[in-house]
Order: sequence, then C-alpha cells, then structure tokens
Amino acid sequence: MNLNNIHNIYFVGIGGIGMSAIARYFKATNKHVSGYDKTKTVITDGLEALGVDVVFNDSVETIESSFLNPNDTLVVYTPAIPKDNKLLNYFKENGFEVLKRSEILGLITENTFCLAVAGTHGKTTTTSILGHIMMECNVPLTAFLGGISENYNSNLILNGDEVSVVEADEFDRSFLTLSPDLACITSMDADHLDIYGDASELIRTFEDFSKKLKPNGKLFVKNGLPLKGITYGIEDDSDYCAQNIKIQNGAYVFDVKTPNTVLEQVQFNLPGRHNLSNALIALAMALEYGVSAPDLVKALASYKGVKRRFTYQIKTDDLVFIDDYAHHPEEINAVHQAVREMYPEDKVLAIFQPHLFSRTKDFGAEFAQSLSQFDEVLLLDIYPARELPIEGVTSQWLLSQIDNPNKGLISKSEIIQTIKESKAKIILTIGAGDIGVEVNKIREALIHEG
Repeated sequence: MNLNNIHNIYFVGIGGIGMSAIARYFKATNKHVSGYDKTKTVITDGLEALGVDVVFNDSVETIESSFLNPNDTLVVYTPAIPKDNKLLNYFKENGFEVLKRSEILGLITENTFCLAVAGTHGKTTTTSILGHIMMECNVPLTAFLGGISENYNSNLILNGDEVSVVEADEFDRSFLTLSPDLACITSMDADHLDIYGDASELIRTFEDFSKKLKPNGKLFVKNGLPLKGITYGIEDDSDYCAQNIKIQNGAYVFDVKTPNTVLEQVQFNLPGRHNLSNALIALAMALEYGVSAPDLVKALASYKGVKRRFTYQIKTDDLVFIDDYAHHPEEINAVHQAVREMYPEDKVLAIFQPHLFSRTKDFGAEFAQSLSQFDEVLLLDIYPARELPIEGVTSQWLLSQIDNPNKGLISKSEIIQTIKESKAKIILTIGAGDIGVEVNKIREALIHEG
C-alpha cells in the first residue's frame, strides 16, 4: 500500500496513546483525519485542538460523509477495541482497507532508517530519550512515543521523515510488523500471558522479532538476556557499560564505556537504575546511528522525562509526591529502588491500582512481594480495562498476600484525606489505569493544604 495515495484516515480508538501519535503524524502530513473513542480525555482534547474530528458514540451515523468511500479511506484500529464495536464492523463489512495500528506503523517506517525499542519494560522512556537526543542533534526523524514527553508535551516528535524512532510493542505480537535497522530489547519478563499463554512463548516471539532486522541491521540486548547482540548494562562487562556512577544534586553522573572509547561525566536527571539503563541504550543506539558523542552527551542532560514515569508532582523539603505508570511487579520494584536511592531515610506510602484481572491473577505473588517493600501500601480496586472480572481475583485477594502490617484497601474518594492523615513524607501513586486521572486532584489538594 502506498500511503501517499490515501487522503482520508479514520481511527477506531483514536484516544489511545499509540493511536493518537499516528493520528498526529498524519494530520501533520496534511491527511484528512478523524476517529472514534469511547471516552473524552486530555488526549482527544489535544487532537480536537489540532482540527481532528473525534466522536464518542460508535454509531455509523457519526461517520463524516467524506470517510464513507472505501476507495480513498484507510481505517486504523487498536486491538484494544471490543470485537462488537459497530464502527469497526461496519468498515470491515463494507470493503474498507482496515489495518491494525502496528501494521500502519510498519508501513510508515518501512522506507525510513528505523530504530525500534522492544521490551516488556522501559520502551516508552527509552524511545522518548532516543527521540529527544537525536532531535536535539537535528537528525531528520519522526519519533512515535507511547507516552507524553515532558520536553515536547506530545507523544510525537517530528523533525523530518528520513529516520523513524518507534516502540516495538510485544502486545498482540504487534512488533512483528516492523523491520528495523537498529533495535534493542530492554527486558523479557513474563507479561501479557492472556495473549501468550506462558513465558516461553513470549520469549520465542522476542526471538522472532530479533530476526525482523533489515540486512546488516544491529540488535542491542540488555546484558543477561538469552539473545545474541551488542550488549549493554550497568557496571558489568557489556559492550556499552555505565561506570563510575555517582549521584550529584539528584542526578546521575557517570561514564559510558563503548566498544571504542569512554564518554566521561555524562549527566542524566531521572532517578532509578532502570532509567539509567534506558539512557544508556538510547545513547548506544544513537552512537551506532552516527551522531557525535559530545552532542549526544549535551542533549541527554536536557532530557526531562515522560509524564507518569516517576513524575514529581510535588517536591519540597516536607513532602514529595511522585506518580508512576508501573503496572508489573518488576516495574514496581524499579520504582521502589529509585525512591529508596533518592530518599533512603524517609517513610514511603504507595497507593496502587492493579491493572487487568488477568495480570493480577498471573502475578499475584510477585505483586505482593514488590508491594510489601513500601512502608505503607494501599490498594484501589482492580482497573478492568478490556477485561471482564475473574472470580476470586480482587484487590482484597491481592492484599491478603501482602506481607506488611501497614496495608489496606482504599477508594478514590478517600485518597486525599488518607494522604493528609499519613505520616509518610514520600507519596507514590502507581498504576496504568485511571488512577492517573486522580493525580491533578491530589496535587492541588496537597498544595492547597500546604
């Protein structure tokens, strides 16, 4: 398919973080873009501000007439859309070209020099670091992000069309539509077992992804993963290695050993060894692409982060409020490591909203272990997303496995008062569901209280 010949693009699920980045891209390249989503959000508001028509009713009557011709309209959908969605079924039954988001990403990037970031954790932060440092070095790129970059207040970085930087998403095996020139795999922890069945099948699919590289392509792998490639790691024997790590004024300062040289006094402002690892692989990929090392080091120091990835909402001497998207036990462990490294002496209250009944069931023991590490832990009800309840799998069930005397269940309406009554200096909100909607309310209430 030649995207140059398509003028109308309709998105079913346009408010998704990955979908909206592609919608922004097509709008910026002068396509006629419209779409549907279930709920009005900050993301859909942003699209409407760009002139994209968004509807919130899946009735066929809501489709603008110019999108009703299957000969000049392409339809893009996300696998998160229910199979009984009326709009999606109308397009499928009436001769429209209907493609998954991942297939469109494959088409957009196939004629570019593509840098792809894969892994069960770290994709969004790594992609946004890579997009930012290459943008700062004026590489003619388009970067599609799975989160909102603090530097650009967007999930799209647009500076040209010769190079693409993308997240290679393992959900629904989406990343197998890509053919990257440079790719990395940050992690291969068991996840999405509702899709894969077991961890071994997930690993096999990552192996399949590693074979999708273009001829002469290069694969980077986190040291210790069971795949061959250029290795990267922290204070180990990797090809690209972060060494001599210090914390100065709340930032990491470290050296990077490459196969050819050592970059000294590199600064990175996000806390957590997991983020340091993300910065390291972004530097490695940009160096292999051919950007100059001094320019990259300067660019990395200006990176601000991704919204809802260890995002400071309040940072004072008396109170610190951090919000994070973590929704897997290993991600919660990473948040815990980061907060303990930055605030080793302070009491930490974590408020967690489990995401998906299936994930909670599959990793109940692991979630309990990771959450038990905080000084105090409170659970919201499980956020169902695309799922129906599973009998016996509830937040109470998860809470019963947490080994911590300071634990409990909480409703959204109780969060603010509970925080005010807590003696904890460090407050964490954690989860990938709609807990993010509560963050602004919590911050405003605590600022007002202060």
